[in-house]
Amino acid sequence: MTDTAKFETQTKALIDDLKSVCANYGLGNDGNEFKIITQVFLYKFLNDKYVYELKQLEPALANAENLDEALDNYSDDDLEMLSIQINENTAKFTPKNLLSKLFKEQNKDKFADIFDQTLTDVAKANNDIFSVLTQGGEKVVLFENISKYVTDNRDAFCKALVNKLVDFSFEHIFTQKFDFFATIFEYLIKDYNTNSGGKYAEYFTPHAVAKIMAACLVPANKKINNVTCYDPSAGSGTLLMNIAHAIGEDKCTIYSQDISQKSSALLRLNLILNNLVHSIHNIIQGNTILHPYHKQENGQLEQFDYIVSNPPFKLDFSDYSADLDTKANQERFFAGIPKVPNKKKESMAIYLLFIQHIMHSLTQHGKAAIVVPTGFITAQSGIDKKIRQKLVESKMLAGVVSMPSNIFATTGTNVSILFLDKTNTKDVVLIDASNLGTKVKEGKNQKTVLSKAEEDQIINVFNTKEVKDDFSVVVSYKDIEAKNYSLSAGQYFEVKIEYVDITAEEFATKMNTFETNLEGLFAESKSLEKEIQKNLKKLNYE
Repeated sequence: MTDTAKFETQTKALIDDLKSVCANYGLGNDGNEFKIITQVFLYKFLNDKYVYELKQLEPALANAENLDEALDNYSDDDLEMLSIQINENTAKFTPKNLLSKLFKEQNKDKFADIFDQTLTDVAKANNDIFSVLTQGGEKVVLFENISKYVTDNRDAFCKALVNKLVDFSFEHIFTQKFDFFATIFEYLIKDYNTNSGGKYAEYFTPHAVAKIMAACLVPANKKINNVTCYDPSAGSGTLLMNIAHAIGEDKCTIYSQDISQKSSALLRLNLILNNLVHSIHNIIQGNTILHPYHKQENGQLEQFDYIVSNPPFKLDFSDYSADLDTKANQERFFAGIPKVPNKKKESMAIYLLFIQHIMHSLTQHGKAAIVVPTGFITAQSGIDKKIRQKLVESKMLAGVVSMPSNIFATTGTNVSILFLDKTNTKDVVLIDASNLGTKVKEGKNQKTVLSKAEEDQIINVFNTKEVKDDFSVVVSYKDIEAKNYSLSAGQYFEVKIEYVDITAEEFATKMNTFETNLEGLFAESKSLEKEIQKNLKKLNYE
């Protein structure tokens, strides 16, 4: 087993152990379980990262048999000087808040209070860099009192958590790369980021979709520096992490907004794992459509170089819909505001507002990739068509990839990826990838999984604008206009007729076969006709 595989196994085992503790104290599948698991995991990760950085700076600490005793030999001023030298992406700890000290105090009375105080002290000390903002300006700090989620045996519960944390060190994983942390993050949140049936469906974007979006926006070996990346419905940040990784985590700044409190907390965790702490202060919890947060000094909406998004397709926006119809929003929502259905308010097509918001939020050189329901690319009227018409007329459409059905295990809606590029002056590539993939069962749902070769096929064809029979076409903006702005690749595929030379004898044989088959069908038809008439006569009025 490689070191990476070993660390992955050990990290997943730690996550399972923490979940087991929650289950033993009656919190299994409780709504608060994810808060405990993610916060305790994050405390452990930040603790070990701080210790790792200390040891990098001070060989004496790296060689010490007992870190706590070695730290006791340092004055407060010396420790403060060390903390100043530590990477700014690393949370700062005082010695008394380290896990090793917490472990030694586990048998004290009211240990739960000590545990909670330790976590809140760490949160307070790192408030400026690690807090997520709400649209109202409130700071959501790193940690809260965790023991409050159990009613009895609070001390024993916190003691059990701490004992799971001390058996494994994260110090060995900080040299791991993006794929490792993407796997760990997905495993960590897999039980907490599903569609719970609520009005806001927090779908986790499959890794294959996120990879294709990033690789088509940022082709391999393309050097990019100092750019901004934005997701107006970020969820837990899978799309942002992939685009940041394609560009280079140190070459971009992340911005996001999402109405979900849980998603914003998960996104912060994702940023920390992927060395993007410098962007945490740009993570906003709030309503993007009603109150977009990121603005320029002149009050205009901020514009971004890269935008990725998998917005909710439907949402009950009836309480806010009327508030959007303002003069200030006329330019942003140029194609209109979707109507709220009378009987099924939750079916309002909210994604149409997100597409228009994204178009409005791109810089003059900006690019975007958006997951949309496939129905959007062929709708014959309404807001959908107006948006496509604007994309074509303003020449900001780069391409569309229609994905296989069930690429999202949690929804049966077919999806496509819409690619925008405000610098595109050439033709548009349309790809029909609906026949790719392998069907597998995931729980009660069926899911389509793309192989790496299939992912690469989509990415290569898109980036090279290659034409492949029954798979991809390259069309002009005029071609799209002539097809009533349809973005479905299938409507542009050539219908090919193959001519085969045959002999007179072969022709006669084929005709005889056709005549014989037709005679049989006609005979069967007459028999069925008699049978139907016979049965009709048996029908009586009662």
